[in-house]
Amino acid sequence: MRILVVGASGYIGGRLVPLLGAAGHDLVLLGRDIRPLVDRFPSATVVRGDLLDATTLPPALDGIELAYYLAHSMGPAAGSTEGFAERDLRAAGNFARAAAAAGVSRIVYLGGLGADGDPSLSHHLASRHDTGAELARHGVPVTEFRAAIVIGSGSASFEILRHLTERLPVMITPRWVSTRCQPIAIHDVLDYLVAASAHPQVTGIVEIGGPDVLSYGQVMKAYARQRGLRRLMIPVPVLTPRLSSYWVNIVSPVPAAIARPLIEGLRNEVVVRDPVPAARFGLTPISLDEALRRAIDRTDRHTVESTWFDAYAATDRGSLPASSSREGMITDRRTFVVAATPEWVFAEVERVGGATGWPYANGLWRIRGVADRVVGGVGMRLGRRDPDHVRVGDAVDFWRVEAFRPAELLRLRAEMRLPGRAWLQYELEASADGRRTRLVQTAFFEPRGLAGLVYWYGLSPVHPTIFRGMIRELATRAAAAGS
Repeated sequence: MRILVVGASGYIGGRLVPLLGAAGHDLVLLGRDIRPLVDRFPSATVVRGDLLDATTLPPALDGIELAYYLAHSMGPAAGSTEGFAERDLRAAGNFARAAAAAGVSRIVYLGGLGADGDPSLSHHLASRHDTGAELARHGVPVTEFRAAIVIGSGSASFEILRHLTERLPVMITPRWVSTRCQPIAIHDVLDYLVAASAHPQVTGIVEIGGPDVLSYGQVMKAYARQRGLRRLMIPVPVLTPRLSSYWVNIVSPVPAAIARPLIEGLRNEVVVRDPVPAARFGLTPISLDEALRRAIDRTDRHTVESTWFDAYAATDRGSLPASSSREGMITDRRTFVVAATPEWVFAEVERVGGATGWPYANGLWRIRGVADRVVGGVGMRLGRRDPDHVRVGDAVDFWRVEAFRPAELLRLRAEMRLPGRAWLQYELEASADGRRTRLVQTAFFEPRGLAGLVYWYGLSPVHPTIFRGMIRELATRAAAAGS
């Protein structure tokens, strides 16, 4: 079939696209920023569009038989006064109307478990239900999967679970830790989504979950058993979801803006109440222990396919201007000839950040990350998806990979809080004999007003030392590795 995937840059969508492609479907992907999608999924057709702008949707829906709707906004939108629920509802309405006009036969949507009509339902879960209802309101049949906690390497739920359990031998646990839930492995979520393409008769709400129903505290204990850890939990009647999200913000890489809706959802019992629709797919979900084992194994082996922050990028930062010499752009350019091939040099460049650290003055980079977190930025908690390799759209601490050509170019766009826009770029050029490499490192900064100029020139005693040290250390490492 010709299938449209909305949300292919996200955690679920990033894993679903290759599976649908392997099944032989003709795929179209919709995104506001198409560059990461083009690089990551070269066999798919990528169409630029914005769910909040209905006029951009018809080209993506042309000839589509089945559409997967995996878009979801949880953090605040830059320059918008709308909350995530209002944005999601408006986006769903735009998409459903456009899908009906294009003759789409069905929409597949992934939402959250929880009892409809429950007045105590969290704002986040109520929003997921409202989004599903809005998609179904305009005439196109909808298969609405509803799931609770998704256990998989790189998921926000798993990262919160992993960091809380790994880092805290004694945990003061709030009331929501005792609420029942029904976790499901990412492997099973994807199986249901793929199977939906072959089961057009299954529409309406389909509740999915693993075979285990237990409290969130018991999920943490199950994780601790897998890791051979002893953990003490002390329940207390306080610690609201808001306070808990701030604590998660400190302990884990997941920021409070993302953690709070997830935690608020844990106040509600999220279990499968009607298993009949899911049974029609003939799938048998794996146990929690097996799901945890797989997620831990992939995390330890650094074979994470997608992460919760893949689509968590600042959308107002823009890309590198076509000409770096235009008025207002400040640059710091360094060149070094390295006694190694471009492949060896690029391997060192590609490893910057994350657990490896930065080539020079890593302590200062970490201090900069802490300062960024203090003022509400992402800090360095995003880390990296993979310690050795990157792709367009990947996070590298508080940078995002904007351009990537193996052994030729790596460009990172800053996502830290700055009075302007910044990039760090590496370009490589082989010598005539191919045994040496000209490595060019350029820092670009486009200041915003007087504050931007004060920021850049205020750091002028530090920047030259750091940038000079970085390229020299990269050259030294590459030469040593190449020899």
